[in-house]
Amino acid sequence: MTKLLIIDDERGIRNTLREILSDEGHEVEVAENGKQGLEMAQAKTYDLIFSDIKMPEMDGLELLAALKQNEETADTPVVMISGHGDVETAVQALKTGAYDFLLKPLDLNRILITTKNALESKDLKQETKQLRKKISAKGPQMIGESAAIQRVRDIIDKVAPTEARVLITGPNGTGKEVVAHLIHQQSARAAGPMVEVNCAAIPSELIESELFGHMKGSFTGAVKDRAGKFEQADGGTLFLDEIGDMSLAAQTKVLRALQESEITRVGSDKPIKVNVRVLAATNKDLAKEIEAGNFREDLFHRLNVIPVHVPALNERLEDIPLLVDFFAEQICAEQGIAVKAFEPDAIKALQAKNWTGNIRQLRNVVERLIILAGPRITAEDVELYA
Repeated sequence: MTKLLIIDDERGIRNTLREILSDEGHEVEVAENGKQGLEMAQAKTYDLIFSDIKMPEMDGLELLAALKQNEETADTPVVMISGHGDVETAVQALKTGAYDFLLKPLDLNRILITTKNALESKDLKQETKQLRKKISAKGPQMIGESAAIQRVRDIIDKVAPTEARVLITGPNGTGKEVVAHLIHQQSARAAGPMVEVNCAAIPSELIESELFGHMKGSFTGAVKDRAGKFEQADGGTLFLDEIGDMSLAAQTKVLRALQESEITRVGSDKPIKVNVRVLAATNKDLAKEIEAGNFREDLFHRLNVIPVHVPALNERLEDIPLLVDFFAEQICAEQGIAVKAFEPDAIKALQAKNWTGNIRQLRNVVERLIILAGPRITAEDVELYA
């Protein structure tokens, strides 16, 4: 049963609302003023709150602000009630976070419709939160508790909610793409597309078409119009992996796209506006690439608003036990076998190795050990198969 709270200093309004909403099957409680209402809302969970604006001790707008600032009550919809048709007050209430604004004398149909819509809105928000948690749990994860990896987490938490561009650096196999996905998942663009481009895997003569699209007949093989990655990522995030391998010609066009928020398809002269957040990654030292004339300095400064360096596995060996547990559980589930245990001496043997291939290499080794070794993996197994 849904629980509703009515806060109003007029007994007649309280009783009328309680009677109407109780008849609809809701459990209804009442408070005589804002202070009492706030105490009740903080002590118990309600699905919907109705609050008058003009009240002694604490008015409705103060109450609303307090509810929205409290993590426990911030998502509870609040419908404000007023006996005065003050547009400014209504606007202020809605800006503060009110779900709706009702005028006295109260209209029965309006009360019922507002209650129904507010409760549905609350349910939808909860479902969305749960869905995002499920998606996040299934998506890329950053495993480890070392100081080095915690610094990366801290930067992600700070930069993800912003629109700032991020340049992710680090050796191959460290998980730069995981960082990019986490930034996208925690951003306001999480509901939008996350489009990835591996700049090193696309031939230089095709990179412009891949990024910006092309028109039919613009080159041999262009049999129809095609949207590029910038257009596909509109409203979301574009991840340019291994951007240090991008040709200078393509770099020039990417720079223009970042400056003007628009692109032009190959074979067209019509600009197309795009709303894209760009994240980039590289395993190269771009400062050296700039000196060698292989990378544009102005593009580097456009991309490197927030630098994030992902440490090599050799710099965070204390994370190996957690990583091994994570990979072992994941791989055994994929293989449909019982989870195999790694003996403490096996973990020590893994920590003693030189991980030039970083996280990717460690996962491969764990998979090899699970497939080839017995139910309990020892240091001898590590020496034999790693």
